[in-house]
Amino acid sequence: GTALIFMLYPVSRRLLSLQSSGNRWKDILLGRGRGVPWYDVVLAATAIYCNAYLYFNYEQLTGNAVQVLGYSTQDYVVATLGILLVLEGTRRCVGLPIIVIAVVAILYALFGNHSPVFQHAGMSWETFSTNMFMSTGAGIFSTPIQVSAQFIFLFLFFAVVLLRTNIGQLFNDLAFRVAGKYTGGPAKAAVVASGLQGMVSGSAVANTVASGSFTIPMMKKAGFKPHVAAATEATASTGGQLMPPIMGSAAFIMAQNVPDVTYNDIIIIGIIPAMLYFLGAFLSVHFDAKKNMLRGLPVEELPTWRSLLSRVDLLLPLVVIVTTLLVGFTPMRAALLGIVTAFLLSFIRASTRLGFRAMIDMLIDAARTALPVIAACATAGIVAGTVTSTGLAGQLGHGLIALAGGSFLVVLFLVMVACIIMGMGLPTTANYVVTSTVAAPILYNNFDVPILAAHFFVFFFGVLSEVTPPVCLAAYAGAGLANANPMTTGFTALKIAVAGFLVPYVLIFEPAMLLDGPIWDLIPAFVTVVIGMVALSGGLGGFLLTNANVLERTVLIVSGILLVIPQLLVSGIGAIGAIIVLIIQYAKSAGERKQAKADEPQTV
Repeated sequence: GTALIFMLYPVSRRLLSLQSSGNRWKDILLGRGRGVPWYDVVLAATAIYCNAYLYFNYEQLTGNAVQVLGYSTQDYVVATLGILLVLEGTRRCVGLPIIVIAVVAILYALFGNHSPVFQHAGMSWETFSTNMFMSTGAGIFSTPIQVSAQFIFLFLFFAVVLLRTNIGQLFNDLAFRVAGKYTGGPAKAAVVASGLQGMVSGSAVANTVASGSFTIPMMKKAGFKPHVAAATEATASTGGQLMPPIMGSAAFIMAQNVPDVTYNDIIIIGIIPAMLYFLGAFLSVHFDAKKNMLRGLPVEELPTWRSLLSRVDLLLPLVVIVTTLLVGFTPMRAALLGIVTAFLLSFIRASTRLGFRAMIDMLIDAARTALPVIAACATAGIVAGTVTSTGLAGQLGHGLIALAGGSFLVVLFLVMVACIIMGMGLPTTANYVVTSTVAAPILYNNFDVPILAAHFFVFFFGVLSEVTPPVCLAAYAGAGLANANPMTTGFTALKIAVAGFLVPYVLIFEPAMLLDGPIWDLIPAFVTVVIGMVALSGGLGGFLLTNANVLERTVLIVSGILLVIPQLLVSGIGAIGAIIVLIIQYAKSAGERKQAKADEPQTV
């Protein structure tokens, strides 16, 4: 994988736009012109050598002899080169944020004995490099990279094949047909479409660009301000990373990290939290559209049911993959069946039929899609290995608890902030690996929090960093499509998604929401949360049944928060507050309708 990165991704994107200097040898030296630069060929060859060295010396490097005799100088050189190549490859195809985190982790591992806080014994570079590069228990070749090789690549390949059949356009058309004619229809359709596309997408930014190129112009045409249109798309696309069955590829790693929970369990359990997030976004869009009197699209501008039914077969691969998972097939077998089904379906229509060249392009797309995920998993493995080997998670937990004065709610808030900061700029898979290694143990090792709930908590807030300023990449991508101010878009996306910020807290306080308990515990918890999200969204949007004043908005926001706290007295106070505002809003709305009717011109 690393060798391919050096062949496909330049050391700097600026090199792609540089013109020839006219001096052939200077251009060759600097890597200008066509083809792969010589230094990238050298790096790719070195990466192949490092991997071949591991392959041919695996028994020796992992056997008992190395415990007695130790590693050789050549082992240390290969480990050093391997780590540096992984970091550089990740920088090229993923970006700088994860490299910054990895470098900080490496420095902490090497010099943690001199750290003023969270001190540990420290370790030599020889020990660190061999642990990170020549062990399958921690480091580069640990669980994240193993899972990416077993499962993630197949599901990403499935997504590429599926998108080649134009299922993305089907999702958009279906969403606009269902929601487009209602108040704020284009924005609601964008929420639905992005949620559907998120089922097969591994990136919030990629989802924003792919879906937003269609939905954002439609929202602007319907009267939405550019930054609102961009923020709506970014919020919905970010939610796509929470949507089973792929969940941004994090579901596979979560199934390995949480004891006694399978991948099939994860995707079933993940449905309710994801739907609650999208409900919050949907409500925010609805109240904003009502407040600004934004109507839906005319029916004649919407796709017809006939055109949708003629393409319903495109959903068959998704049906196959979900059904096979639910009946107990392994994720690997389910993905393979989904790929075969999508591949065969592509031959039904001339527009999706794959010729030889198209197949080659599809394989290249699959590689380009998978390489950033693989690289991110490898680098995240370094971070996770450092946290494990230094005992940082335990020390960090004790430090946060002391800072919070032992308050569980304050610890939850601090963990939320930490996950958002750690997740900024990271792809979903690496995001989850880092947050689950650093932050999740704080909750389940020090408090009576189920391990699964802790992992969902950190996963949610890591993903929500995509719409949390100042580093909200999905919002920035949407702003670029809408020609909107990036920071304004970011804060608007945060406002739209804020009801979704309640969901992780609900999962901590209400285990029934993770299907841990009887159905009669789930139903009241679910209903209470939905009412709370309606109140919170209405308060933030300034509209419930009609425009809300400052006092009404304040009561709605406070009531919405209180309703998700699983204490009868607290939830009851929240419910009473919401009901009082609802009654006031109903009376105001009735008065406005009566006044509007009285103002209508009388006909004789």
